[in-house]
Amino acid sequence: MAAKKKRAGRPRPLWERGYRGHVYWLGKAKLGKVSVDPEPGVRYRWEAAGRSGGAETLAQAKGAVELAVALADKQMDLFD
Repeated sequence: MAAKKKRAGRPRPLWERGYRGHVYWLGKAKLGKVSVDPEPGVRYRWEAAGRSGGAETLAQAKGAVELAVALADKQMDLFD
């Protein structure tokens, strides 16, 4: 059997750890970020695609960023 060739697919976004937070990158474009919140009550703050919020765990905050980016990619612009 012949080996299958790998096709170059779309570039995938990735998380990069930074000082007091994490950043979600697609190439050189910043899609979102998660940072530690100094205020009591919410541990992590996230911002992506014009939305922001808070989360108790890092996994929840990263998931919220990924969801906001995915929804913004599929939603049509209102005034386009």
